[in-house]
Amino acid sequence: MRPAVQRLRPCLRSAAPFRRRTFSTETASHPSNKTQIYVSRCRDPLLNLSVEHHLLQVTPSDSTVLVLYVNAPSVVFGRNQNPWLETNLARLAGIARRPGESGWRDEQVRLVRRRSGGGTVFHDGGNVNFGVICPPAVFDRDTHAEMVVRALFALGRPTTRVNARHDIVVDAPATGNDQGGTFKVSGSAYKLTRLRSLHHGTCLLRSPNLASISDLLRSPAEPFIKARGVDSVRSPVRNLDLDNADFEDAVVEQFRAMYGEAQVFEEFDADALSVDKVRAGYEELQSQKWTYGQTPHFSFSTRPHDQDPRPRPPLPFDVRFEARHGLLEHFEMQGARVDAELLVGRHLHEISDWTARLGEAGLSVADAAQVGSWMNEVLGTEFTSEAQSSWTAGYT
Repeated sequence: MRPAVQRLRPCLRSAAPFRRRTFSTETASHPSNKTQIYVSRCRDPLLNLSVEHHLLQVTPSDSTVLVLYVNAPSVVFGRNQNPWLETNLARLAGIARRPGESGWRDEQVRLVRRRSGGGTVFHDGGNVNFGVICPPAVFDRDTHAEMVVRALFALGRPTTRVNARHDIVVDAPATGNDQGGTFKVSGSAYKLTRLRSLHHGTCLLRSPNLASISDLLRSPAEPFIKARGVDSVRSPVRNLDLDNADFEDAVVEQFRAMYGEAQVFEEFDADALSVDKVRAGYEELQSQKWTYGQTPHFSFSTRPHDQDPRPRPPLPFDVRFEARHGLLEHFEMQGARVDAELLVGRHLHEISDWTARLGEAGLSVADAAQVGSWMNEVLGTEFTSEAQSSWTAGYT
């Protein structure tokens, strides 16, 4: 099913009109096209990330490419991160199935593992994503973050800057009841290959969900998981109160000031799925094998032990398991007779109800209900089960 497309506006106001055509690998890969600009008119995060990745793979090795896109509400986590650790999966399930009860007023939220490293971020219609692809020899983590800061200066935000972590922050003065401080408005992630480098990031402009971001990105399983991979660094965030279109214009102007007029200056939408490699990339990002099956090894334990002595909230049961690539490799429950062989070898994200599985493994009805209902909530079983795919089909 192709994602629906939202037309945001026909072209950037400050630039020459777009050359409208079907997204073309031939155009993107032509050696004469040293400077290229693409703006998405589709809000599907899988489509936008797949086009961006395709451009990373096919554009000339000496070219520089700008990609701009806005995504529907999405939690986007890094290539080497753990979704059970990085996001509140039970909250995502509540938004998908019971939006009114959950107090959510936006579209349902998709969970996406991207191909670049870095931490977990939230996207919605109130922030614009930018990506710059360039030769590795000239790659620097600050170069294009500084480009975005210059765009923000031009839009009247002179207190923005790039900090030591390569994030864009704004220094806000204290006014009235606002204590001010330093707030993150843009985080970045990177992917480097032998011939190309990608720096992409998001800029908070007018997110209507700003107050909910912390809740979405805070997992109830965090005290119980010891994981390999990259941990996200939490920072206070703030909107810049700018229009998406104005930000896009300003970034394009700064990109043109750095690299000159673009030989390719195009919009794309869901028609880009007609490119075989874009569609293949889309289908990979869409798969549970990618979303959950790429998770590095992690252990889960409800009580402290030698390998993970951290204190935890007290619980009346002692459950431990290990998983690699989303597959349960070990399971035990201290003080209870459980046939672990019935659980080991299962994919964690395919367990639709821990109460039923623990009952099958030998726990009493009462114990299975107590432990299973808790695990369902903490591990977000309602969201990770295969039924999720029917909640997130298509974006407008």
